[in-house]
Amino acid sequence: MPNSPFIIQNFFIPGLLMGLTAGLSPGPLLTLVISETLIHGRKNGIKVALAPLFTDIPIIFITVLIFIQLKEMNTILGFISIVGGIFLAYLGYENLKVKESQFNAKSTKDQSLKKAILTNTLSPHPYVFWLSVGGSFLVKGNISECSSFLLGFYVCLIGSKIAIAFLTEKSKTLLKSKYFIFLIRAMGFVLLVFSIILIKGGIEYL
Repeated sequence: MPNSPFIIQNFFIPGLLMGLTAGLSPGPLLTLVISETLIHGRKNGIKVALAPLFTDIPIIFITVLIFIQLKEMNTILGFISIVGGIFLAYLGYENLKVKESQFNAKSTKDQSLKKAILTNTLSPHPYVFWLSVGGSFLVKGNISECSSFLLGFYVCLIGSKIAIAFLTEKSKTLLKSKYFIFLIRAMGFVLLVFSIILIKGGIEYL
């Protein structure tokens, strides 16, 4: 594929980094992955990790339809890109101030994949992400480029949560270690870099 380096650099790698950051960032779904693994075992934790595959498809579909209609409206696209950059800056800030107490999983009742899907569906983050950040990438690419972004994103989003399920089962102290906290904060800096890129791109649209 002649444009492979371009696709990897501009779509696949950003997808990987954003997926990894989203997968490791504190939130309802990550908490559910940890608690289910601790209480009911790794298998249940993995089931919870797969929830975005079910919840995000309709969100992405709607996002694509919206952005197709807006593709020639640079002012609106610029505004959306800037909003996406601000959202990423917020997520980056949240990662930078993360504390180990945020990863303490409390005992809960048995949670099924259905409850995990409900948790992710009711969370505002997937909607805000795809209608701003994700949409900004999808609108710039063709089918191959968009597919590369989505592949990188979900490989790391789902893969990182599955990895957390495995590690939680093996070592309950890992999530409190300074190395894990350092990784989360490092991902916060990555989000801040992408926020600057999106805001800059948004300004260029205007």
